[in-house]
Amino acid sequence: MDISIVIPAFNESQKIKYDVEVAASFICDAQLQGEIIVVDDGSTDNTSEAARNAKISSSVKRIIIRLWKNSGKGLAVKTGIKETQGDVVLFADSGTCIPYSNAKSIIKRIRSGNLDLAHASRRLKVTKILKDRAFKRKLLAWLFHQAAVWVAGLSRKITDSQCGFKLYKGEVARKLFEECVITGYLFDLEILLRAIKLGYRIEEFPVEWSCDLDSRLRPGPDAPEVLKDLFKLRAIIKKLR
Repeated sequence: MDISIVIPAFNESQKIKYDVEVAASFICDAQLQGEIIVVDDGSTDNTSEAARNAKISSSVKRIIIRLWKNSGKGLAVKTGIKETQGDVVLFADSGTCIPYSNAKSIIKRIRSGNLDLAHASRRLKVTKILKDRAFKRKLLAWLFHQAAVWVAGLSRKITDSQCGFKLYKGEVARKLFEECVITGYLFDLEILLRAIKLGYRIEEFPVEWSCDLDSRLRPGPDAPEVLKDLFKLRAIIKKLR
């Protein structure tokens, strides 16, 4: 299996069919053998059914995993990656904020053995922001990044730890996520910090990005959980030293 694409989804019945179809088209156009794994994180709408109804080529394997209660984005992604078989694993948020074509060169580099982990960055100079976030969200993202640096020890060389479009060498993804503890939004940061500690080759890459105005992240209500997980993550990473 060349590539596994994991898409976590919570109440995404209006988007997930398109997400799956676009991902499958990319796999076919790139002439890859691939699979798409949708993890329904306890949705109360028909997200799973919509994902099953997506019209895709029979050459692309489709797996729908349903968690029976909303358990957190981190656990949803971890559950999906555990089932992957691809030499390359790509995790992408629902909403198709970034065209899959942006990953072509990264996939080649991972498959050739030159890279272990790569993540999209919205803050690189050559990244094209087609539809930006509201000022409040940008400010909160900047504040979070500063907190990640000071509390969790994130390197300042990393410009964007939370963009939902990341690629991994298959065995690296499965190893890192098997050890992942954070089940909420900060799982990305934990995976990145673990990868840095283990000496994996990591790069950020520019993309074309459009903000999903229907994001499931709630900056106000979710802030206490995020802050709690930051300090939890700090303790986890200290134990790795």
